[in-house]
Amino acid sequence: MRIGELSERTGTSRRLLRYYEEQGLIVADRTPNGYRDYDEFYVDRVLQIRGLLEAGLPTRLIKQILPCLNKPRIIHFPDATPEMLATLEHERDRMTERVECLTRNRDAIADYLAAVRETRAQQPA
Repeated sequence: MRIGELSERTGTSRRLLRYYEEQGLIVADRTPNGYRDYDEFYVDRVLQIRGLLEAGLPTRLIKQILPCLNKPRIIHFPDATPEMLATLEHERDRMTERVECLTRNRDAIADYLAAVRETRAQQPA
């Protein structure tokens, strides 16, 4: 697929997709006329990258952990410094806290919706 379709399917601007490519996060094949051509695989990969960026990870760390998202997993540790590992542990813990908060908020909304629906169901039409 060309960059425009990848952009539409992921909700990511073309400019940002080019940036991901510059950073080595995604790789496009090139058609004979020079257009970028992306495999279907990159729809999910771009969404994963966006999620990691939204979680606060910098692109340099994302590039290093992207292989962990592959199946089968191929993981290399050439520059896994103690500082990088500490950063990743901190980010993992921050994400866990965020997931717990989001889960509590989701459950509160679900309870609210259930109560509203129950109240409406009991009211005469």
